[in-house]
Amino acid sequence: MSVRRLAEASVQPASFAFNKANAAAAKQWIKKYPKGREQSAIIPLLMIAQEQEGWVTKAAIETISDMLDMPRIRGLEVATFYTQYQLNPVGTRAHIQVCGTTPCMLRGSEALMDVCRSRIHHDQFHTNDQGTLSWEEVECLGACVNAPMVMIFKDTFEDLTPERLAEIIDLYDAGKGASVAPGPQNGRTGSEPASGLTTLKSEKAILKSTRDREAREAAKAAKAAPDAIIAEPVPAPAAAPVAPSNASKPKTDAPETSPALKTPSATKVAPAAEKAASVSAPLHSAANANKAAPEVEQVAKQRNGPKAKAEPAAAFKAPEAKAPAAKPAKPSLDDKNRPAGIDRPAAVDDLKLISGVGPKIEGILHTLGIFTFAQVASWKKAEREWVDGYLSFHGRIDRDDWVKQAKALAKGGVAEYIRVFGKKPV
Repeated sequence: MSVRRLAEASVQPASFAFNKANAAAAKQWIKKYPKGREQSAIIPLLMIAQEQEGWVTKAAIETISDMLDMPRIRGLEVATFYTQYQLNPVGTRAHIQVCGTTPCMLRGSEALMDVCRSRIHHDQFHTNDQGTLSWEEVECLGACVNAPMVMIFKDTFEDLTPERLAEIIDLYDAGKGASVAPGPQNGRTGSEPASGLTTLKSEKAILKSTRDREAREAAKAAKAAPDAIIAEPVPAPAAAPVAPSNASKPKTDAPETSPALKTPSATKVAPAAEKAASVSAPLHSAANANKAAPEVEQVAKQRNGPKAKAEPAAAFKAPEAKAPAAKPAKPSLDDKNRPAGIDRPAAVDDLKLISGVGPKIEGILHTLGIFTFAQVASWKKAEREWVDGYLSFHGRIDRDDWVKQAKALAKGGVAEYIRVFGKKPV
């Protein structure tokens, strides 16, 4: 499961309050739960807050927790556990959830995600420049027959092509989302086969109202022609009884389950004869009682007490069992091997296209004056080692081959990257 955290404090509002309509709805939800169980309303109340604000803020979680008289940490646990809650600001006009589960993936959901990357933002959970649109990949949205599909707010749009999704995104961005009819986008009705209905074309046999109407018409016909001979329906032959199966019956030679033995025995045995034929119990031995039977654990060892002697001081220890080594200090910013930085240019390259560089690492590189692919492509070994140590990457820059990636991106962008590496940058 992915780690879900609240949004940065810089974007969190100072307070939260339900509007008049939502406050009334919240009270109605709380009344649905028995006395003493009102805290169960945390889930619908968080959803109402999300519908009002567009996302779930820290202030909303705390306010709702206080309303339900529950510890705030429990409210945070609920909000961060369920992925239905957006913990960061999303698009004000549309947040597009693209289903990426197997049926949709086989029907082209990756192409839909490419549309979102090009029309909205390269990364999930990031809004476009205007803040009106955002997107994310989600698990099954429940219309697998109509794959691929997306969900916007509470509406689903199915049977999508990349071109149709681009049109829908443009309409929502223009504030015309209400004009888009939800459901299948290829003319299909519901979840019927793409070729049309093949079964249940007539409701005659399944609707009780149809059967009742036919029965009334038959009764009227019988009254109108009392001498008519109405053929009785021939009953279907009764099915032969199916013998019980022994497939799941346990196989055992235990006397208790053997059908050959009849118990209890009708012959009574004298207590003296029974005692004479019985075997005396063995004498108790504490040492033997502390030994595990070889049949149980495949080894004769004691059951209790210390199981191993203290290891000698020179005993070998696996590297992962040793005490962790001290963390190396970050290299100095005045080090001669630090890559040369530049002033922020008007056009900044998207360093996140380099595999291994995320938004946080890109921000650190910007503070070092690294803004372009060409700068990364020119790093020598000493400069790569300095950046690797500064980022505490432990050789990751060379393993991911940032320099080769940056050279391809600097030379011809994404097209050159695909030509060199055979895949899109992620």
